Amino acid sequence: MAAKPKLPSRAWQRMLSGRRLDLIDPSPLDVEIEDIAHGLARVARWNGQTSGEHAFSVAQHSLLVLAIIRKSEPAATPDALMMALLHDAPEYVIGDMISPFKAVIGGDYKNVEERLLAAIHLRFGLPAATPAAWKVAIKRADAIAAWFEATRLAGFTTSEADKFFPHANGYEPDPALIEPMPPRDAQAGFLDAFMQLEHSRDATKRRG
Repeated sequence: MAAKPKLPSRAWQRMLSGRRLDLIDPSPLDVEIEDIAHGLARVARWNGQTSGEHAFSVAQHSLLVLAIIRKSEPAATPDALMMALLHDAPEYVIGDMISPFKAVIGGDYKNVEERLLAAIHLRFGLPAATPAAWKVAIKRADAIAAWFEATRLAGFTTSEADKFFPHANGYEPDPALIEPMPPRDAQAGFLDAFMQLEHSRDATKRRG
């Protein structure tokens, strides 16, 4: 009996917008901000191991990182702020993999993540790769956000969190950014932040 022909592997994901995003060779033309906001608002940080009625989403985490960058980097340009908002945007396709598991998987995950982020950046008129100085600033803000999430939501003691994440002395986040939001609120907040930054970017370009 002849073997059945092997079906080709599918390396794309269909989005609610109708776009098909190829994970191997992602095109900026297949990236839509509505898909990103929808997906990130439904991806849980900390594998869902957080307190509260709702999961703490990647969309809400992105808003927290943006708030920290605004405070820590008052000279940040609208482009830099947009890169902060979108720093975890690839997770609308590949989910939020916790750091210990990323360490187990190694470079393949990182390569896919970087290709997706480059396509997302290009879609919205940003450099394909985040400039080094802003990458450092965003990474620090990301870790500070993780400290607050760890201690307020994920059951870490302060001493435990201090071993893994930097704590910003004197910084206290808006309580609304730490209280887990329903997905629709996180999605709306993410989209609103994006639209405000787009308006600021347009105004900067007009002045330039």
